[in-house]
Amino acid sequence: MRRLLMLLLVLLAPAVMADTPVRSFVAGSLAQIQAARQGKPFVLAFWSIGCTHCPTELKTLGDLKRRHPKLDVVLVAADTPDDAPQTALLAKSYGLGKVEQWVFADLMPERLRFEIDRRWYGELPRTHFYDRNHKVEAVSGVVPEERLQRWIREAL
Repeated sequence: MRRLLMLLLVLLAPAVMADTPVRSFVAGSLAQIQAARQGKPFVLAFWSIGCTHCPTELKTLGDLKRRHPKLDVVLVAADTPDDAPQTALLAKSYGLGKVEQWVFADLMPERLRFEIDRRWYGELPRTHFYDRNHKVEAVSGVVPEERLQRWIREAL
């Protein structure tokens, strides 16, 4: 089964990579993401290919993005750069192939988590809602659709 998945990834990688390249998330990447969106609201979603509840979150975000095309979503996979083709493929399968995508690229992911939020211990999914002033609300676990809709009404 694993070989079949790897074969599919190799065959589909060129099509997947055509959407949005997966960038390496390192120290300073969060500041770069925030600076690019100065004065604009956005959703920053942390997830992983091995996370049980992340597909539910990705599906919800993908559906939301389809209904609200102006919604700015940034995905950060707490995986490794070697997993980038698979993370891109999964994101694309949930309608998120064109959103900005990153993958952890530090041998000590704890350093990245500490830079993101000192109170975050790595639980996934983890969603950060940034308003126009970049006041952030962090939510661990699957965010109910009603909560996402309320944020959209307030932020957009």
